[in-house]
Formats: sequence, structure tokens, C-alpha cells
Amino acid sequence: MTEILNSLISMGNTVLWSYVLIGMLLVLGVYFTFRTKFVQVKLLGETIKVLGQGRSSVENEDGEKGVSAFQAFCISVASHVGTGNLAGVAMAVAVGGPGAVFWMWVIALIGAATSFVENTLAQIYKVKDVNGYRGGPAYYMEKALGQKWMGLTFSIIITIVFGLVFNSVQANTISAAFETAFGIDKLYVGVGLTVLTCLVIFGGIKRIAKVAEMIVPVMATAYVLVALFVLAKNISIVPETLKLIITSAFGFKQAVGGGIGAAMMQGIKRGLFSNEAGMGSAPNAGATSTVSHPVKQGLIQMFGVFVDTIIICTATAMVVLISGEYATEGLTGIQLTQTALSSQVGAWGSTFIAACILLFAFSSIIGNYYYGESNIEFLNGNKTWLLIFRISVAGMVFWGTQSAVAIVWNMADLFMGVMAVINLIAIAMLGKIAFAALEDYIKQKKEGKDPVFHVDNIEGLKNVECWGISKKINTKKVV
Repeated sequence: MTEILNSLISMGNTVLWSYVLIGMLLVLGVYFTFRTKFVQVKLLGETIKVLGQGRSSVENEDGEKGVSAFQAFCISVASHVGTGNLAGVAMAVAVGGPGAVFWMWVIALIGAATSFVENTLAQIYKVKDVNGYRGGPAYYMEKALGQKWMGLTFSIIITIVFGLVFNSVQANTISAAFETAFGIDKLYVGVGLTVLTCLVIFGGIKRIAKVAEMIVPVMATAYVLVALFVLAKNISIVPETLKLIITSAFGFKQAVGGGIGAAMMQGIKRGLFSNEAGMGSAPNAGATSTVSHPVKQGLIQMFGVFVDTIIICTATAMVVLISGEYATEGLTGIQLTQTALSSQVGAWGSTFIAACILLFAFSSIIGNYYYGESNIEFLNGNKTWLLIFRISVAGMVFWGTQSAVAIVWNMADLFMGVMAVINLIAIAMLGKIAFAALEDYIKQKKEGKDPVFHVDNIEGLKNVECWGISKKINTKKVV
């Protein structure tokens, strides 16, 4: 019975993810890219500058220091940089071949514009709370579209999928990796991981932000440095490897054998599902920061797509390709990554990957948790419900370390697809507001100003709580 149910879920998952969702993500990504005039390329330098400035906390209207722009960036990166960056990329290369990497790059470039739009909207329609700000798709669905049912549906799905199910999967990966690498019993891993999770999530958004700010730069830097070591060690074959990626993406041999289709599908899926651009998850973190203009956080969160896909996913792909292990039959997923790295750096490669899994997966747990907390606040601000949710998250983390979670993973993918479709419909309808905000930002930059946003900067903007009226009205009509 379980096998039948799993097959049915997988079939629904394939149809929803591979066709409807991917089609919507691609079409909207291209549309947003042209409407923002290639913001992900044109303002890349500005993005890096704003990211550097965002490390300092900015006081809000009440004179309190909340979550900084960089901390909000780290929360979202913590969530979507997970075991998929290690195992998922290896699987994409094993199934789709080297050409999958090229299409992964293309989709990251396109998806960055979508990420900019959804995170800028989250900032515009954020609301105040006791810890500073919160927001996300549910909030702009209610305030900008006037469709609370969309927000409620989105909130329920993201709370269950990210806060509970995905966290059990991340915990399962940690316990399996530590049992394999160190022989540690899953029970001990479960108890330790659950306690560690509770210490962070019961501290609220500010503690989550501080922990994410510590973990994300360390884990990303360490992993990329090891990958760079492998590249330096094999510098003579790096050009050949890059050529292999390009030729496999477009080559005649691949076209005859159907390899281009496989490479495109695997690369597109890995790029889209790894950086989560358009899924509606990252905006929950992007809304928490205190910035002078919504576009600033939109740019910063957009950069998270590059960190996830262009940097970390590419690091995994290059190690796997240089090692040549991707051609080994039956070797895929995290085992492929471990074998590939160990072949280049020695036996400690497997131990290093296990340590990376701990950091990547634990950071995902706390990032995923916050997505749920923000939406619990949207559904019901009662502290009792938040306490129940926190206890449930801890329970799912422990359960995940002890159990096989394949069937709930498939079910979560299916519901996540529904969540993403709802968000994509919303941002397609609201994109003009993000475009107008971007025009306002660029206009102020050309005037030599540090851009500051007020609700009357965009004519006709309604139901905005956190951006006051300017003393000198300078309106920009939404078209």
C-alpha cells in the first residue's frame, strides 16, 4: 500500500513540478528580467555594495535596532542552502550529464529577477511586530491583492512543509551522515540535534538571525575553499571541464542521444528548486530587515540566488566533474559527492562532507523554522499557537533523525508546488509595484541620494504599514 501511495504522489509530483511549475517559473523569470531591464546584471555592483553596508543594524522608526539586512540575507541563505547543494547537484550531473551545469547557471540568472521582485514586495508590505518586522507572500496577498484566502492557504502550506516536513528530512540527512562517517547512534544524534534546535528557535527571530549570521559565512566559505583547492590541484583540466559543460549542453552527440533534454531538465530543476526563486520562501526572511528602501533588500536577497547556485552548486558540480566519478554506475547523490571529494583530497573528504551536512542542514532547519513562525503569526498571533508550533518542530526534528521519510518528502514536494504556484500568481499581478519601486530607487541614485522610500513615492499605493509619507511628495505612478 505504501509503495502504491508513494508512486501516486511521485506521479502527481512529476506533473506539477516538471511542467506547470517549471513553465511558470521560466516564463515569469524571463518577463521580470526584461521588465526590470536585467536588474540582476545591471545592478550587480550596487548589490554587492548594499550587501556590505547591510551588515550593520539600522534603527527603525521607534529607535530600536532590529534584524540587519545582512542577517535577513543569512536567514534565507541558511534555509535554501542545504543538503540539496551537495546531493542534489551530484544527482543532476549523474542523470543529466555535465551539460546540466550550464542550464543550472542559465536558470539562476533568470530566477534572480524573480527573487528581486518577490523580496521587494515583501519589504513594501511588511508589518511591525514585537521583534521588529515580519512579512512575506501571505502579507502582500492580503494587503496588496485583498485576497486573504490566498494568504491563509499559502501560510498553512509553508508552515507544514518548511517548518515541519522539510526539517524532518534535513534532520534525517544529518543522522544518516553521522552514523556513516562516525558510527554515532541515531538516537544520540537525535537528542543532541533536538536540544540544539530548541536553544535557537525558542530565542526568536533575533537569535535565529545571529546564529544564521555566524553559520552561513563559515559554511559557505569553508566549502568553496575546499572546492577551489580541488580546482587549483587540477588547474590543467579546468578549461577542459568547462568546455565539457558547454559542449554537453549543446553538442551534436547529446542531441542525437536525447542528452540535451536530460541536461536541460536536470539543470533547470536543480537551479530552480535549490535557490527557491519564486517559491515564496525567502521573502519571509527578506521582510524582517530594517532598510531605508525596499529595493535594497530586494537586491540583497537576489544575490542569495547567485550564492546558492552560481557559487555553492557550481563548487559541487566542478568537484564531481573533475573527479570523473559521475560516470560510475550506481553512484549518485551524497555518496557521489563524498566519493568525488575523497578521490581528490583523501579519506578526510567524507568526514568534511559530513561536517558540511551538519552545518548546511542545521542552518536549513532554523531558516525553515522561521518561515513557519512568520506565517503562524499571520494565521494567529496567539503565543500558545507559536509554542505548539515550536514544540512540533522539535518533535519533527527528533522523529526525522530516527525514521525513513521518503514518502513525506514526496508529499512535501507536491504541496510545495501548490505553494509556489499561488505565490507566482500573486507576484505576476503585483510585479508593477516592484518595477515602480526600482525606478524610484534608480532615480534617487542618479540624483546622488541614498535612496529612501515613502508610501507616496508610488502613486496609489495602499495598505502599506511601515513606510511613512514623505514631507515633500514625489510620486511615481504604477503602470
